[in-house]
Amino acid sequence: MNTLHMLKSVASCVLLVVLFVFSLVARTAAANEELTIAAASDLNFAMKELVAEYEKTTGHHVKLSLGSSGNFFSQIRNGAPFDLYFSADIGYPRKLEEAGLTVPGSLYRYAVGRIVIWTGNESRIEVAKGFDVLAESRIKKIAIANPKHAPYGRAAVAAMEHFKVYDRVKDRLVLGENISQAAQFIESGACDIGIIALSLALAPTMTARGTYWEIPADAHPPLEQGAVMLKSSTHQEAAKRFIEFMKRSGGQEIMKRYGFTLPN
Repeated sequence: MNTLHMLKSVASCVLLVVLFVFSLVARTAAANEELTIAAASDLNFAMKELVAEYEKTTGHHVKLSLGSSGNFFSQIRNGAPFDLYFSADIGYPRKLEEAGLTVPGSLYRYAVGRIVIWTGNESRIEVAKGFDVLAESRIKKIAIANPKHAPYGRAAVAAMEHFKVYDRVKDRLVLGENISQAAQFIESGACDIGIIALSLALAPTMTARGTYWEIPADAHPPLEQGAVMLKSSTHQEAAKRFIEFMKRSGGQEIMKRYGFTLPN
C-alpha cells in the first residue's frame, strides 16, 4: 500500500508539472500572438470597443496605439513593428502599398468619417449657428487637429474655407497633435470650440459634456478611411482574423454607432 501510495503521489506531481508547463507554453504562445494595431485617433472609442469584443471572442490580445495617421505613416516607413494600420486617410495605406510594404490585396476601405463643430455645455455657445459662430468675437481659441499630418485637420481647414471663415479665424486656431487631442483641448476648457470627428462627439463621455453641429459632407473632401496589413508583420493570420471580425455584423454595428458611413 505504501508503494502504491507513493506511485500515486509521484503521478500527481508529474501531472502538476505537465499542467504547469502546458500553461506556461500556452501563455507564451498567446504573448507571441499579440496583435499590434496602429489606429487613427478618430477611432479612439470605436476601436477600443472593437478590440475588447475581439479579445473576448477570440482570446487573443491586442496592443492598440492611437495617434495621427500621418505620424504612423512615417513610423511604418521607418520600420515600426505594427501588424495592422488603420488610417483616417486611405491615401496613406495606398502609398505604403505602392512602396511594397503591405500584404498584397489587403487594403480595406473600412469607413468614411464626418466632422462636427463641438463645444462644452458650460460655454453656452450656440453651435447650431454653424460656421458663423466661429467668427464671433467671444471665441478666442478654436481647436482642430494639425492639418500637416492629421486628415481630420485637413478636412476642418477645407470646411472653413468652404464657408469662407478660414481667413477670419486662422489666427485663433490651436492645433492638436491629433483629433483626440483637439477634442481634449475643448473638453478641458483650454479652447472655446473646435472641429472634431463625429465619432468622438458620439462617445458617451463627450455627448454628456457637450453639443455638436454636423458639418455638411460636401463642405470638404470625403474622409475615406483605409486599413492595411503590413508585410513585415509576423502575425498576418491574426491580422487577417481581426479584419474579418471587423467586417462582420457586430464590428459593423460598432462602427455605425460612432457615426461612420460603411463601405458598400
